[in-house]
Amino acid sequence: MSSPSTDQARVPVTRRLMFWVALLYFSEGLPLGIFYDLFPVHMRQAGVGPAEIGLLSLLGLAWTVKFLWAPLIDAWRGHRLWIAGANVGMAVVLATLALSPQALGQGATWPWVLLAAFTFLSATNDIATDGYTIELLSKGQYGVANGLRIGFYRVGMLAAGALLVVAGWSGTPGQPNWGAAYGMGAMLMLLNAMVILTAPPQPARVARVEGASAREWAAVRAQPMWLVALGLMLAGLLWPVLGPVGKALDWAWVQAISSAWWFKGAVPVGLMFAGAILMVRAARGPQAHTMSEGPVFGAWVDLLARPGMLAVLVFILTFKLGDAAMGFMVKPFWVDAGFTPAQIGLVSVNVGLGLSILGGLIGGAYVDRVGIFKGLWVLGLWQALSNLGYALAAWYVPPTEAGMQVSIHYQAVVYAASGLESFTGGLGTGAFLAFLMGITSKARATTEYAILSSIFAFSRAVAGWAGGLGVEQMGYASFFFLTFWLSFPAYLLLPAVRRMLSRDETR
Repeated sequence: MSSPSTDQARVPVTRRLMFWVALLYFSEGLPLGIFYDLFPVHMRQAGVGPAEIGLLSLLGLAWTVKFLWAPLIDAWRGHRLWIAGANVGMAVVLATLALSPQALGQGATWPWVLLAAFTFLSATNDIATDGYTIELLSKGQYGVANGLRIGFYRVGMLAAGALLVVAGWSGTPGQPNWGAAYGMGAMLMLLNAMVILTAPPQPARVARVEGASAREWAAVRAQPMWLVALGLMLAGLLWPVLGPVGKALDWAWVQAISSAWWFKGAVPVGLMFAGAILMVRAARGPQAHTMSEGPVFGAWVDLLARPGMLAVLVFILTFKLGDAAMGFMVKPFWVDAGFTPAQIGLVSVNVGLGLSILGGLIGGAYVDRVGIFKGLWVLGLWQALSNLGYALAAWYVPPTEAGMQVSIHYQAVVYAASGLESFTGGLGTGAFLAFLMGITSKARATTEYAILSSIFAFSRAVAGWAGGLGVEQMGYASFFFLTFWLSFPAYLLLPAVRRMLSRDETR
């Protein structure tokens, strides 16, 4: 009689779930890499100013507010079609840019419309991919799946970087062939779309209650607190747009206050928390049961009405706080320490990629073996250690003037800190993503996961902003040491996390 492992070996690769997890997250990482690597480099090479390129980042807010149209995808189902359609749409955008790449540097409006469409389609691809994989996987597969997810997401981003190489090799010195790069990107997107259509079918789901949408909107009109709460949360998420837009439109009153700490941090965080508190109250109000059946607010009600959910949301905001606060300052530290772009690219990016993939796979396997709860706190401790490694490196390695060679001794210390950070970051991320999947209801997987990942993305953005202020006031070594301790407030909320996971397993 054949063993289970022998039977698994006989299954074609394209029928194994983990093959599809790897492919789906490659196709999710590729657009993000194109947005953050290919577009800015091309625009700068075409003569677009840094201020205008900075405005490009505002289009990335589509990934933050994607929960707004996640209910539509959740209700209409057919996630494979959504993923394939989004990839075809992004291919059309890239093909259009390939035909007229010079337009990005000529001040025309239509290329910006294309870039906005690209981010919207990429966010839609993310929503459908996350919902599809959560519905397809069992809880015991979350660890390994997230290990593959971390790795192949980064491989997709690296593939976007390879398009820069295509532009250079196919062009002339000083004149990259951007049309070739965009054309290659479009072909990759089309290939993704065709292959994803052959993925396993989506599991059947219990039909929604008839007339739920009409009753939901009637309940919203009777209890407008929902709309006020959603408006406050959106205002907090979109607040960062106000500063750059005010500068672009020459609004003097915005420019006068946009650099203040309360404008950058306190206001958006306060708006988000005020909206969250109102939503929790509304989710436990008299109309909550009616709204729980609806396609739009049903996922919010289901999440926020669970006992202890507010503490769990704070845990989501704080679990990777130390990692996020330090992460945005790592590359500036390398530059100030005297490392060249080639050294940063080789070790921090390429070698770091391999170590983060290894960390994600090991962390994922560990979570599947010991469970999500133990995996969270154990791997979270390892994740915090990398902050100590960088604190030691920043204390030991002195700042180096531009053009001076960094000694081998100092290089070894920084490389070791980088390797530790990449590996342990993969460990912690694998456990954290498994946790988010674990508390997501399969009945509303698409919308709920979009909400939770948007909350995490907001905390990452705020922590990155605070990191810049921290380094300016304290220096790299002291700030990196502080971020080690920022990893531990979330541990006070672990009892609420345990109860949430236990209730979900029982449910």
